[in-house]
Amino acid sequence: QVQIVESGGGLVQSGGSLTLSCKASGIIISGYTAYWYRRAPGNQRELVAFITGSYGTTYADSVKGRFIISRNNIQNTVSLQMNLLKPEDTAIYYCAIDDNWGQGTQVTVSA
Repeated sequence: QVQIVESGGGLVQSGGSLTLSCKASGIIISGYTAYWYRRAPGNQRELVAFITGSYGTTYADSVKGRFIISRNNIQNTVSLQMNLLKPEDTAIYYCAIDDNWGQGTQVTVSA
């Protein structure tokens, strides 16, 4: 019933930018906090950023000042704008809303 689909991942060089999108269906996201997580092989899952229903945002220290999370409740989407990307940002990025998770989208940053 609920489906979360991330998109926008890809291969980018260090210093580049990429914007991820999270499209939700089967759920109206406006009242929920939305989260972006990431996981690299051999690493634990890391909370990257979240945005509340009132548009408050919180970022991990590792991405603060570089990433911007936003939401569009009309489109039922959440975005993650990633700037000044670093190789350590390489991971599968996941969107989570009300404990519903997407399949992830791969972000690879080359040195």
